[in-house]
Amino acid sequence: MAVNTRKGLRKPTQMYRLKASKTIGPSLRSQEKFGGLFYFLSGEGVGIRPKGGILHAWRLPETKNIVDLYSLLPITQGGGEGNGPPGGAPMMTKKSPVNEQLYGDNPISQRKTDLYKGEYVQSFVQKWDDLIDWEARASSEGDFFIRILKERGVRRILDVATGTGFHSIRLLRAGFDVISADGSPEMLAQAFENARRAGFIMRTIHADWRWLSRDIYNKYDAVICLGNSLTHLFSEQDRRKALAEFYAALNHDGVLILDQRNYDGILDEGFTSKHVYYYCGDNVSAEPEYVDEGLARFRYTFQDGSTFHLNMYPLRKEYTRRLMHEVGFQQIKTYADFQETHKVEDPDFFIHVAEKRYKNEERPVTILGKLGNPNYSTTVETAREYYNSSDADRFYATIWGGEDIHIGLYQSDSDSIEEASRRTVKNMAGSVKNLNAQTRVLDIGSGYGGSARFLVKRYGCQVGCLNLSEIQNQRNREYNQRDGISLAINVVDGSFEDIPMPDGSVDLVWSQDAILHSGIREKVFQEVHRVLAKNGQFIFTDPMQGATCPREVVQPILDRIHLDSLGSTEYYQSLARDLGFREVGFQDLSANLPVHYERVLRELVAQHHVLIRVCTEDYLANMKVGLQHWIDAGQAGHLTWGILHFQRE
Repeated sequence: MAVNTRKGLRKPTQMYRLKASKTIGPSLRSQEKFGGLFYFLSGEGVGIRPKGGILHAWRLPETKNIVDLYSLLPITQGGGEGNGPPGGAPMMTKKSPVNEQLYGDNPISQRKTDLYKGEYVQSFVQKWDDLIDWEARASSEGDFFIRILKERGVRRILDVATGTGFHSIRLLRAGFDVISADGSPEMLAQAFENARRAGFIMRTIHADWRWLSRDIYNKYDAVICLGNSLTHLFSEQDRRKALAEFYAALNHDGVLILDQRNYDGILDEGFTSKHVYYYCGDNVSAEPEYVDEGLARFRYTFQDGSTFHLNMYPLRKEYTRRLMHEVGFQQIKTYADFQETHKVEDPDFFIHVAEKRYKNEERPVTILGKLGNPNYSTTVETAREYYNSSDADRFYATIWGGEDIHIGLYQSDSDSIEEASRRTVKNMAGSVKNLNAQTRVLDIGSGYGGSARFLVKRYGCQVGCLNLSEIQNQRNREYNQRDGISLAINVVDGSFEDIPMPDGSVDLVWSQDAILHSGIREKVFQEVHRVLAKNGQFIFTDPMQGATCPREVVQPILDRIHLDSLGSTEYYQSLARDLGFREVGFQDLSANLPVHYERVLRELVAQHHVLIRVCTEDYLANMKVGLQHWIDAGQAGHLTWGILHFQRE
């Protein structure tokens, strides 16, 4: 990024800290008041100051050969805001870099919050990225944080524990508006350089959390405090003050994401680490040297033999959650590590997602748009928000059959959910007449696209996947790319109540356990009839209520999935007849419904130690109750499930 200078275009390459609090806008588009901001100076001595929405600069001749970090003293009297220093240059004093940590004769007695300022010495900071290993850490955490932020409609983020910039840069790449803060100027200097190499100009703030509002005047959709950073605060007063400052920096419905090491396990059971989630460097060790209830002193050893330490307060999980509640956060969800496949009992880290919003408040912002999709009915929008949630996505991807998230056909008690779910797909495909490579297929409510991939691989079809969940659709696209069949499957975000396809454009409409999520099911049938070519086929499954199902039996199910009713075989057959469909057949497979939900419940209980690391406790508890309602109603004969098959005349 070039800037306008009196000598032409220069690139900012060095960073200097402004000691005095000044009114300086770090953004290209707005001006805000910050203290402790950074000036960006080129190696040729160009100082940059935002003014009028663009970057201006002035010549600082005395800095010509500077390569180290300097403190910039207040500008000499007479220089106005945005005008630059008179005569060319302010006074500069060089700071020799500090490379040695000083803990005194008794390191374990050092238990004060301000200790961190002397711990992140330049030689340690320069090795920090070896400890983290950005590529390995990005792979281990995946899009965990990006998903949580996007599903809450977050756009503007304050990263209060920037470190060397790992998360700030990942979020910038994902399109978020990020301000990066840290208490260590050495860390911020390294973060800025890492961002520059990645093609970004990082907007940085040197700030102490306890007085964050002194330097931060804007409000944010999210504050993130990652990398086990809150642990640097040794007094409860400091922790409460910092959390209260984070709360104050958020919009009324903002979210705080804060992580911490699993100190409960260290204090109660001793230290173990999988070394694959946060500290991923292959040739670096991070382990406690001393631990008690008030101190965890960690030793970091690098490949070249150099050793550094950090003294930290060992936060217990429930204590941290209580503090967040007490400063005002209304909803707190706690996760453990990141991966669905993680199967070790003790996690390395906990991640707390704390919201200012009360549980019964509606969130005005939804994923991928402030107002959602105005073309979606209320029922469809409710289903969309549910399936876009991190809890639902991770639960279904982990437990509910892998790629197929629908009811399965069971032949023995040893059948897995995945095997049974795939058997349903094969049964349906075998029922379709003349299914071949020329068949144009539309899967409505396609989920993760397992059926579409089966049809492409087995029959060579071209398949369109129409689905309301953008999160599921992203997985679908990734799986298609993984299997090398992206060109055969077109994944579209949308609702089956308004199919974005021309009349008579497909030969087969396929759906599995999705139509129940429509509040206007007759509209779904009308749209299916419209897009089908002459003699086109419509085949689907759906959980349905029996003709004599008591309202009190089905009501708990409806409440759980936010519906007013379920369809029935008679209702669907009537809709089809009225539109001119001919019924090809109905396979009553109702006995599989309670078996399937019982199998899912059994798997949930067996894999609870896995799921609790990727789903919240509330979600899993509610899922257990909901599954039991389906089981009870199905075993009592009040629910119907099967394959309905129609053909357009």
